[in-house]
Amino acid sequence: MNQTFSSEVAASPHRARLLEGMAHAVASKGYAETTIADIVRAASVSRRTFYEHFATKADCLIALYESASLNALNVLRHALDPDRDWHDQVEQAMRAYLGCLSQNPVLIRTLFIEILGLGAAGLEARRRAHDQIVRFMLDVVNGQRTGNGERPPLSADMALAVVGGIHELVLRAIERDRVGMLEELVAPAVQLVRSVA
Repeated sequence: MNQTFSSEVAASPHRARLLEGMAHAVASKGYAETTIADIVRAASVSRRTFYEHFATKADCLIALYESASLNALNVLRHALDPDRDWHDQVEQAMRAYLGCLSQNPVLIRTLFIEILGLGAAGLEARRRAHDQIVRFMLDVVNGQRTGNGERPPLSADMALAVVGGIHELVLRAIERDRVGMLEELVAPAVQLVRSVA
């Protein structure tokens, strides 16, 4: 089972298989051309099983987006050593995070672009994913600033600006068919993080 869906397996093996089926289908055909029949075929489950977990194809895409986003956040978390200074680890963390995103270029293209086409529900899913990364960034950065008097605490708005900025760089790379070269974004992402952290 793909590591992107490992946390889903404990909750529901069928749900995890459906997410993996959706990922395979969109990687093969793109979201617009993917049907529920494609998803259940790739997942080796019934259409009834699909509807036990998701009301629509869009709901399945949102769940896939949230699962992939959580996986990328976990990669970011594991790339950091809480005993080392945050500034020393920014490059390692950004390289791990962007590397995770670049592992499946077709899927990432679908998730970053198609989620925006789902209207309010897609935007809300994107906001939740950004908010999770923002909370993580605030915990790490402000946790290391406690009592050192060097800089004021990082605000949620500034953390969100950083997350949004990095994701906008990723989106631009996707639009230019350069997902396989996301490592080129490590330097500007590190500069952006260090400018506020």
